[in-house]
Amino acid sequence: MKIVSLFNNKGGVGKTTLAFHLSWILSEMGKKVLIIDLDPQCNLTICGINEDILENIWKEEDSFIDDYEKALREKSEQELKEINSKPRSIHYLLKPTEDGLDDLKDDKLPPVIKLNGNLGLIPGRLTINRYENVISERWSQAYQGVPLSIRTITRIRAIAEAYAQRDGYDFVLIDTSPSLGALNKVIISTVDGFIVPCLPDMFSLYGIRNIGNSLKQWKKEFDTIFNLISEEKRKRFPRNFVRFLGYTIYNAKKYSKQSNPWDLAQAHYNYAQQIPGIIEQYIVPEVRQHLSHDMVHNPIGGTAVMHTHNTLPNMSQKYKLPIWKVPDCPVLSKEDRGTIAPNAKSVYYPSKDKYKAFAEAVLERIATLDE
Repeated sequence: MKIVSLFNNKGGVGKTTLAFHLSWILSEMGKKVLIIDLDPQCNLTICGINEDILENIWKEEDSFIDDYEKALREKSEQELKEINSKPRSIHYLLKPTEDGLDDLKDDKLPPVIKLNGNLGLIPGRLTINRYENVISERWSQAYQGVPLSIRTITRIRAIAEAYAQRDGYDFVLIDTSPSLGALNKVIISTVDGFIVPCLPDMFSLYGIRNIGNSLKQWKKEFDTIFNLISEEKRKRFPRNFVRFLGYTIYNAKKYSKQSNPWDLAQAHYNYAQQIPGIIEQYIVPEVRQHLSHDMVHNPIGGTAVMHTHNTLPNMSQKYKLPIWKVPDCPVLSKEDRGTIAPNAKSVYYPSKDKYKAFAEAVLERIATLDE
């Protein structure tokens, strides 16, 4: 099992859309995948389920988010059993650690939301910023090996591992916000690998620079903690610090008459060509040395998912399905069916092969983590 995050310090690069479609195509390729939404905006969650379902999940756990210990006292054993028999948000799962209470036993963890037979979702929650505040408050005590602090910075990984063990997931994909704050420091530093979706522009270049500078600092901090704590507490951490899996250029506008191999506007192509150099300059060798020269220098999957989908992601989110399944959705509105049907064979269905090519390239890179 491997835990992978999609991350960029620059927002608006299509990260969540890519995560949703990557998880779907992997599941259709026979892999069992769990997606965890740790972006407070919850966009990945909304890609997969309707807002009324999410609202019901949140309402049922509101009292626990407000005061977990009080809610435990006030609920009967049967009520607690009922609450934990249904899918819960990631913040609910983290709340005992946040409040310094006993975590749910691994065999008592709530079920996930099933998006298909191989694909599960743990929904996000706007209140996850509270957990980030607690990480910041307890960070300094982690150097002293304080058990609650160690648990706080490793609990997200522990939850991912527990679900993978119980439900047999091959991969856990974690969606994050564009922030470089405490929550993402903990997420990115304790997953196995991360992918950087980019647009071919100046902002993505600076985003990679920021990620590289932060990774260097985060690695220094985690290495220090790891060296100071006991062997037993080290077991909570991954064997290695996070590894870079590569970048992909996503959702860029296609210009077929351009004289460059990627059919990008020349200015965009010029920015895209700078990405590998920025990676080599700012992403420290220790987190990318497992990748070949070609893997560092070329976008994951080449041009497979490089060019814009125009309005297709809007339809995907509206019907809670990947692009290639939208034309066959039984609840398409008459208006949408009229615009989708003429493009189904030329645009919607072919997207599956493109995402499959991207996913195969991702799997090839994930395999390098064990080399």
